[in-house]
Amino acid sequence: MARQRGVVLWDKWRELAAAQEGSGQTVAAFCRERGISRPQFFCWKRRLREAADGGFIELKAAVVAAAPIELRLRNGRSLWLRPGFDAGLLRQVLAALEEAS
Repeated sequence: MARQRGVVLWDKWRELAAAQEGSGQTVAAFCRERGISRPQFFCWKRRLREAADGGFIELKAAVVAAAPIELRLRNGRSLWLRPGFDAGLLRQVLAALEEAS
């Protein structure tokens, strides 16, 4: 359920960013018209750009998650990490994936 909400949230901001670019409005006017915070809009634009560029996005967990974490890769594949995963092994996998692309 939480994963679904996250996907919906990313889709919402992706649509808003595209709508602003196509609107011809300044970010200030676009955000004011829709009641959106400009800093929040710029934060999401940065996140979307970094995700599209294949960059990593810093995640800060407020609570230690008991559920698996999904790591989405730029090729459309996902890695599911369970709590207590081997960070060294993850680094090796990511390095191998970077070499392959």
